[in-house]
Formats: sequence, structure tokens, C-alpha cells
Amino acid sequence: MAELLVAQRHELLLRELEAAGGLKVSELVTRLGVSGATIRRDLADLEAEGRVTRVRGGAMLAMPTPAADVPAAPAPVPAAPTRALGLLVPSATYYYPRVVAGVRAAAAERGARIIIGLTDYARPDDLTQIEELRAAGAAGLLVTSAGGPLVPESTLERLRECGLPFVLLERQPQDRYGPYEFVASDHRQGAVAAVRHLAELGHERVALFTNGSPTAAQIRQGYAAAVELLGLDPAAPVQDSGQPSPGAAEAAERHDRIVEACLAGGVRAALVHSDHDAIELMRRLRGRGLRTPDDLALIAYDDEIAALADVPLTAVAPAKHELGELAARLLLDRLDAEEPPAVRQMTLQPRLIVRSSCGAVPTPEP
Repeated sequence: MAELLVAQRHELLLRELEAAGGLKVSELVTRLGVSGATIRRDLADLEAEGRVTRVRGGAMLAMPTPAADVPAAPAPVPAAPTRALGLLVPSATYYYPRVVAGVRAAAAERGARIIIGLTDYARPDDLTQIEELRAAGAAGLLVTSAGGPLVPESTLERLRECGLPFVLLERQPQDRYGPYEFVASDHRQGAVAAVRHLAELGHERVALFTNGSPTAAQIRQGYAAAVELLGLDPAAPVQDSGQPSPGAAEAAERHDRIVEACLAGGVRAALVHSDHDAIELMRRLRGRGLRTPDDLALIAYDDEIAALADVPLTAVAPAKHELGELAARLLLDRLDAEEPPAVRQMTLQPRLIVRSSCGAVPTPEP
């Protein structure tokens, strides 16, 4: 088991480095929840395997070495960035590192650099951050507000006043007919795909557990639509945890409550947001001598660490990297255009990645 845990930790560490490009040891300690000594030991092991390169205070993914018999092409000299894109996100850890990586990739292609501003779900600071990004010289803004999926009118008003082109990222305006550009995941579609998959596996009752995040409302809407569309039992348990602190007694109580509700009602399948909650439900089942998927089939929503669970979790995976790329390109197109282009509004449908936790044959992953 110890070797398996080390392998899981190495895989998660590599994912974090891939998403962010490079991280400090202190940042990896926070993201993985282990000691600095453990992180440094893992980095040493991965460097010995040629998978990472350690730098002062942290590490980055190692660059592939060209084959000995194939001369390496001369590295292109990157153009000096001529403009900056302001990027406002509510988190630098869960969910958004891959979005940020997509923004960076698209900006690098077009010779732009990124200035990042961080707001916070608990203490939203959108308006101040917008002003600071403008003052820092941003030519345009990519904005993920700290609230729910719909951007408050006060934030849109401030964006209009600042006079910079902007694209909403994983957010949409409250006025669905407003002339605002956005790129967002269609989490309703993601929930429908998950419930449909469980129904196709023979489940007539599918439970739902959400964690109170900004995404939760859309997942509940998609779940309700799927239950009605597929003729499933509407009495299956539906619960939202309200975002208690991870590991808190309140969180444990709510995980136990949904497990008990499923078992009492003969429900043998559930859609769970997020990965962390799905892994915790799996642990609660094991404590009762039950197994996944035999006693309760699970599909997680987010696909951040779903593949690393003891029983790899089937998961709904929003296209986070592509989301960041497309939003940055929309903004750069607007900055580069001689005449203002038509307003573009894009929604991306999440993918369903089938692994072991739902009871179906896993599909090959890219």
C-alpha cells in the first residue's frame, strides 16, 4: 500500500507541475497536504527518473531530451511580450491551475504576457482587483468573478467603466442577452451525461451530492433535467453540504447522511461533486464493509484527482485547459482587430471519463 500511495502522490505532483508550469516547494506542500521533507524527497525521486527539474525553492517539469541520432532543431527565440492580459481568478489551486495554463499557452503563442489577480470565494475582491490589473498596464481582462456562475451587474458596470476589452471566463452575465463575450463550461450538460451513463448501466434511482460550490447550482439543474428526461425516480436523495471545512465533523456527518439515505432507499448510484467528496464517500462505504461500485456506483464531478482514488473514479471533466486557451484567444482577437469583431459567446461541454467506480468497462484515456 505504501508504494501505491507514493505512486499516487508522484502522479498528483506531476499534474500540479504540468498545470502550473512550475511551483515552489511551499506551494506543493499546500496543494498536496504533505510535509516539505516529503515533497523534496518526491522531487528528488522524480528528478532521478528524468521527469522533473529541480530549481531553487521548487521544481518544474523536465523538458524531453531529443534522441541522440536526431539533431535537435534550434530553439526559436521568443518575441518579447508586447502587451499584458489581466487574469482575475478566485483560486490558484483547485480547478483553476489548468485554466491558467491554457491562458498562458494562448498568450505565449501571440507574444503576450499574463498579469494575475486573485480574488477569493470567502472574501470577494473583484472590483479592487480589476482596478489593480488596469493600473498594472493590462491591455484587456479575462475575468472569473468570485461569486456564482452569473457575474453581478456591479462587476460588469466596473468592467465597462474601466474601458478595457474583457472576456468572462467560466462565468456568464446575468442578462443572457447582454453583449458580453464569455467562454464557460456547460455544467448542466456534464451532469446530464453522468446521470444518463448511470441510467444506461441499469440504475433507476441516482442520488446527487454537491458541495456548495459556485458550480453546484448548475449541476443540480442538469441532474433534475436528466431525472425528468430519463424517467428516473425523483425521490432519490439530493443533498448539498454547504461547503463545510474539509475534515470537519460537520462534513463527516453530511457524508454519512448521504450514504445512509442511499442505503435506506435502495439507491445504488450517485453523482458526487467534487472529487474530494466522492473519495470521502468511498472511504465511508469501506468503513461499513461496502464496496464501490458493487454497493454504490459513483461518478465524481471535476476530475482533478479522481483517477488517483483507490477505485479510480469515473468523472465529469470540464475542458479547463481549452477553456483558458479559447478565452485568451477571444480577447487577443479583439485586441488585434482593426474593426471590433462580432461578440462571441462559447459554452464547452465537459467530457465523461469512464473508469472503475461506476461498474462499466473503463475507456482508454488520452
